[in-house]
Order: sequence, then C-alpha cells, then structure tokens
Amino acid sequence: MLYFSPWKTVLIWLTVLVGILFAIPNLFSGATVQSFPGFLPQSKLALGLDLQGGVHLQLKLDREELVGHRLESVRDEVRRSLREGGIGYTGLSGSGQTVSVRIRDTAQVERARELLEPLTEAVSAGLLSGGIVQEVTLEEPEPALFRLNLTDQGIEYRMAQAVSQTVEVLRGRIDELGTTEPIIQRQGTDRIIVQVPGLDDPQRLKDIIGTTARLTFQMVDTSVSAQDALQTRPPAGTEVLYSADDPPVPYVVETREIVTGENLEDAQAGFDQRTNEPIVSFRFDGTGAQRFGRATQENVGKPFAIVLDNQVISAPVIREPILGGSGQISGNFTVEGANDLAILLRAGALPLTPTFVEERTVGPSLGADSIAAGETAGIIGAALVVAFMFLAYGFLGIVANIALVINVVLIIAALSGLGATLTLPGIAGIVLTVGMAVDSNVLIFERIREERAAGRSVIQAIDTGFQRALATIVDANLTTLIAAVILFYLGSGPIRGFAVTLAIGIVTTVFTAFVLTRWMMAFWVRRNRPKELPKAPVRLVPDGTKISFMWLRRMTFTGSAIAVIASMVLFASVNMNLGIDFKGGSLIEVQAKGDQADIGDIRSRLSALNLGDVQVQGFGTEKDVLIRVEEQGGGENAEQTVVTKVRSELEADYDFRRVEVVGPTVSGELARAGTFAVLAALFAILVYIWLRFEWQFAVGAIIATTHDVLLTIGMYVVTGLEFNLSSIAAILTIVGYSLNDTVVVYDRVRENLRRYKKMPLPDLLDMSMNQTLPRTILTSLTTLLALLGLFFFGGEVLRSFVAAMIFGVVVGTYSSVLIAAPLLILFKLRPGAFDRDQGEKEATSKTMPVDIETP
Repeated sequence: MLYFSPWKTVLIWLTVLVGILFAIPNLFSGATVQSFPGFLPQSKLALGLDLQGGVHLQLKLDREELVGHRLESVRDEVRRSLREGGIGYTGLSGSGQTVSVRIRDTAQVERARELLEPLTEAVSAGLLSGGIVQEVTLEEPEPALFRLNLTDQGIEYRMAQAVSQTVEVLRGRIDELGTTEPIIQRQGTDRIIVQVPGLDDPQRLKDIIGTTARLTFQMVDTSVSAQDALQTRPPAGTEVLYSADDPPVPYVVETREIVTGENLEDAQAGFDQRTNEPIVSFRFDGTGAQRFGRATQENVGKPFAIVLDNQVISAPVIREPILGGSGQISGNFTVEGANDLAILLRAGALPLTPTFVEERTVGPSLGADSIAAGETAGIIGAALVVAFMFLAYGFLGIVANIALVINVVLIIAALSGLGATLTLPGIAGIVLTVGMAVDSNVLIFERIREERAAGRSVIQAIDTGFQRALATIVDANLTTLIAAVILFYLGSGPIRGFAVTLAIGIVTTVFTAFVLTRWMMAFWVRRNRPKELPKAPVRLVPDGTKISFMWLRRMTFTGSAIAVIASMVLFASVNMNLGIDFKGGSLIEVQAKGDQADIGDIRSRLSALNLGDVQVQGFGTEKDVLIRVEEQGGGENAEQTVVTKVRSELEADYDFRRVEVVGPTVSGELARAGTFAVLAALFAILVYIWLRFEWQFAVGAIIATTHDVLLTIGMYVVTGLEFNLSSIAAILTIVGYSLNDTVVVYDRVRENLRRYKKMPLPDLLDMSMNQTLPRTILTSLTTLLALLGLFFFGGEVLRSFVAAMIFGVVVGTYSSVLIAAPLLILFKLRPGAFDRDQGEKEATSKTMPVDIETP
C-alpha cells in the first residue's frame, strides 16, 4: 500500500498541477487573464447574484391566457370559413376548451363539416418533439351543432412553443441592455428563469421583461365621440382604448388591425428634427409597407392609432399617403423610454403576458460586503483548523494541512472548470468542507496510532492504518454525497450551488486524504526511516479510555425522547418563523443614506400603505433595516406591487440592498420540494446502509438521524430563527454529517463483531465507542471551528443557516455515540450475523512485509 510506481506518482502530482492551473485565473483580473497564453485555462469562478449583485426573476406563463387566445383564434377561423362558404350560423361562442356553432340550414350541415374539417388537421411538432399533434377535434353531439375541442396535447404543444418563443424574445431584449452574461433558461413546462448579474436597476429590467410589446396600427373611428361611446356602447367593430397620458385620453378605435409589429423590420430611438423630442423611428417589411401604404392612401385626413399593449401611444392624422414603409412614433417619451420601446419592438412581442412569481435582487454594495465577509470567514475558519490540526498531530498535522490546502485549490479548480456559480451558501460549503476534509485524515491517523499501540512497527502501522481506514472513509463520504446529490436535484438556486460545492469537496477530500496524504507519508517514511510516530503537542483524548457509554443509554434514550416529543409539540402548537420562501410575501433590506436608520419612521410610513402585516427590524449595523411584508393574497402580481410601493416611499432616504419576493405558487412548491428532499435523502441513505451493513444498522442510523432533524426543527421553533430555503440545505447537510459520524462508529462496531464473537454486545459497543472517541471529538471540533468562523464573520444573511449547522454538529455527535450505538442492543443485534473470521486475516497481516519503496 505504501509503494507508488513512477507513473502513479506522476499522475498524482499532474492532477495537483492541473488543479493549480485551473485555480490560478481566480487570483487575477479579467483583463490579465485574457493576456494568458492560449494553452492555459482562462475560466474563472462565476460569482452568484448574492456576491456581485444583480437580479433573479422567475416568470410564469398563464395556461388560461393561452387557452383564451386559442379559443379566440379558432372562433375567428370558424367565422371566416363559414362566411366564405356562404353558410348561415348562430350561437358561435367559446367556453372552457370548446368552440360551439349551430348551422341554421340543415341542408348545409355537410358542407359546413367540410369547411370546418381542415381546422382539425394535425400539425408537425418538429423532429425533436417527435411526431404530429392534433390541436382540435370536431364533433357533432346533435344535428346541426358542431363543437371544436382544443386537445390537452395541442395546448401543451402551444405552451412549449410560447415558452421557447418567450425565452428568445427576452434574450433579445436583455442583450440590448448591454448587461454581462445574462442567464435566461426554461424551467418546467411554464416557467422561465432570468438572472442578470451586476444590474443595479431591477425595475427597468422588470419593465423590459414584463411588457408584452404587441404593436398594432388601427384606424380611429371619428363617427362618434369617445364620450358618447363610453355612455352608450361603441359602434360594432370598435372599442374604446386609452392613451398613456395623465389623465388618460379615450379613443374609439376600430378592432381591425391595419398592420402589426410582426411586420416591423427595424426600430430605432432618435430625435425629432423639428421639436428635438425623443421619438422611435420604424421600418416595415414588404408586406407591412404594402398594407400600411394602402391604408394611408384610403384614409387621408383621418387619424389612426399606434397601439402598444392596448394603450394608445399616439394618434396622428394622416396628412398624405405613407408609401415608403417607414414612419415614427412620438408620445412625450424620455430618452430612456424611447430607447426601451425601440428595444421592445426590435425584439418582438411576447406570445403571452408573463407573471413574476419570484424576485431576488441584491444590490452591488451588499454583494461586495458578502464577498468580504466570505473571504474573512474562510481565512479565519481555515486558520483555526490548520492550527488545531498541528496541535493535535504535530508533524502529521502538517501533512494533513498540506493536503487540506491542495483540497481547497482542487475545489476552486473544479468549480472554475465546470463554469459553476459560486454563491454565499457555496462559500459556506467550502468552509464546511475545510472542517470536514480533515475527518478522513483524522480517521487515518487514529488508525495508525491504534495499530502502533497494538505492537506493529511504524511502517506496518502506517500501511495497515490506511488499509483499514479506506472502507470507513468511503462509507462515511458516500452518505454525505447521497445527501448532496439529492439536494442538487431537488433544490434550486443557491442551494444547488451549495450541493455542487459539497459534492466536489467530498470527491477531492477522498483523493487528497487517501491518495495524496498516503504518498506524502510514504515519502516521509522512505526518507527518514522513523522508529516511532511523531509526537503531538496536545493529546485531547487520553489513550485507553474506558467510558461506560451503554450504562448511560436509559438516561440518554429518556432525555432524547422527551426532547423529540417536545420539539414535535412545539412545532405543532407554535408558529415557526417561516421565511418568505415557504409562506410567500416580500423581504426588503435597506440601508440608510444618513448616519442611522429611523425604524419608527419607516414603520409609520409603511403602515399608511395598507400592505397588511409589516415587520420592521434592525439588521446588522444601525444603518441597516429588514422589512418583511406578508403575502398580499391578490395573486402573483400583487406581491410586485408591494415592492413598487415600498420603493417609491423609501428610496429617497434609503438604498435598497436586497429584495426577495416569493408568490404563493412558488412558496407552496418550495415547501413541498424541501420536505420531499429530506425524506428522499433519508430513504436513499437507508437503502445504502442496509446494503452495506445489516438492517439493524440501517434502522438505527435513520432513527438517530431523524432524531437530529427533529431536534434541529425544535431549535428553530424555540429560538425563533427564520426557517427559509437555506435551512433545508442546513438540515440536509446535518443529515449527511450525522450519518457520516454514525457510519464511522458502526463501521468499527461491525469490525469488532467479527473479531470478538463471544463478547457481550454492551461491552463490545463500549469498546467501539472508546476506540472511535478521539476521531469523533477531533472531527467535531474541527468542523465547529470552521463553522464558528463563518458564524461570527460570515455576515447576517448566513447566520441562521450556520447556527443550525453548529447545533446539528453537536446533536449529530451526541446521537452517533449515545443513540445510534445503544439502538443496536434494543434491536438485539447478533454477533453471529458476521460469520467471517476477521481475526485470522489480521493475524496474517501482522507478519506480512510492507514495501515502502517510492521513486
């Protein structure tokens, strides 16, 4: 095990070198990286919105709106077909997903069927979608009555088209804003995620995105005044539309569209040469120019309306025919307004009106503070862990610290190479990995100490220590990896970033602890030929401890049962402080432009806005204030109104550092997904432990882990900490950590069951607990040191997340020793279940020579 062939040595250090090369670009600015030679990696870690500021929006397209458009389209097609065929009809209407029409003359029914049949022809869904789709079916439930039904398959096909078209339109609009690397992607069947890093004007982005931008040119009906039309009824074929003026001016406009924005070839913002006012110049394509020219020839002296999303932008009078296919739109625009309208028209109209169901905005100043806090927490946490490892292991601790530094470098390299986005929870994942990465080294070093104490030589102790620690390392890290994978697939946004960081950290930890550390130990042994293991400056756990853990089991079972029941009762009777991720609403963080925020003034000003329950509290410094507004209950768009009102009320005196808005649809989905993620992780790990051990171990591990989860939830209820999306990440990480600890303990129990078949189970468990006690304490302390650095220096945003992690580490350590192990007695685990005679194998290994030759 301590021999490394030359090619293995080259491969190990080549991996480290590649990691360093991929990590190096993160130390330099973008301009410097661009000057690197072409053969060197140039990709850098992308910073999340919470680190560099920006806007995250989730949009939803309404299925009902789509069905309404399709009903109107089918109804118009039915009307046109029957009129062109000269067939009289009555009762043409649409309801639900059905258009109905009755034919007056029964002799024309067959002819009507022939005219309506083409509407039911299937359409090709494209090569990638596969096959054909029938959007409409025709039936005749009674003589002379036809019903055209929109199929669910057809609606899904149209919705998929609408989502794809919306993504492309939004990409065109946002690209025109000149932002850096926006992310626009489809999510599910009716959602779109938009992320724009570095943007400091979220309202402008929402205006650009939320505007349908359907442009039409329609004639104004001058035969009746707008006031008469409003008092009676507009003439047939007309409707009343209002202008964008203040107050709005009504116009009677013909519903017939002369030409639409689909015929636009270009639109540019400019200035009127006569008035020097901002305008938008446009140019039609050939079809549009022909239609517009013919309409203006026939209506000289009459006004026509330029309508954008059912609002009259302007209504000029046609002085002469416009035959060139171009014109201009004026309407008291600002320069920015004219530019935004030109962007909308160039990008095209959205097929459906999007609804904002989630918004998360982080200002650039808060992003800079988050980066600084993350760096400080990372440096302090790493320094504490490095110092602690040296005190606990001396020279071996230096070896572990070298492996730890390379481990962090490999994590950053992997994230950079994958193009992953580093978020604030991602930094938490790296800091947590720093604490947990030493666990594998601790396992190895404690094994080496045990083997040396058992009488083996230094070389044999090192070799055997690595061999016996391997299975434990794999089992312990795989349980955490299972939690990370499930977190990635069931989580969203920053939580997925945390899962990616944690998963990569687990892989790099196994490599650095078992491969790199083993190479360094082999190199040290070959160079120094030591006669004894290096001494540690501090020995936290004395050798040969004989604590009677199993004697305490009745007290620990009773205490834990009381605590778990109390947690469940509190959870059922006391309202948990749920964040907006789970109950909807708005969260706004502001910072006073002056020396100090006036919380009382903010509370009174917001109370006058009639927003329901508004909570205002200090947050961090005296200048920072956190505002929570309850869910409005008026649909998804009602939540956006809250932000608009609060912004207009406070923006003169306060900077908006962070805005989070979660509608009722998203909050319900997040609650279900979070619960399912925890249950799925527990089930997956149950199956894995069952396969690797016995059913008693699997059930014991799940009971102990469920105990930790329930107590953590109780901690949230008692302390009043906010339970949000990051809390789910914390609980799942606690699941992984607790199981990691439990698996290490169970692995030693399994090993001892094979060696001491006649030893009473309580005595065997006590021995196993005492053997793993140094590793348990050292791992818990290193993880806690990393988390304490994050808790005190990582910023307010992560404080509740890290507090749960600290509580989980303490409870997880307690449960793995005093709950999980004694459960094996309760389940009557039989030592005879392990019938392999491990003792003979170990006796053979004592006399086996060890080759330590290295190149």
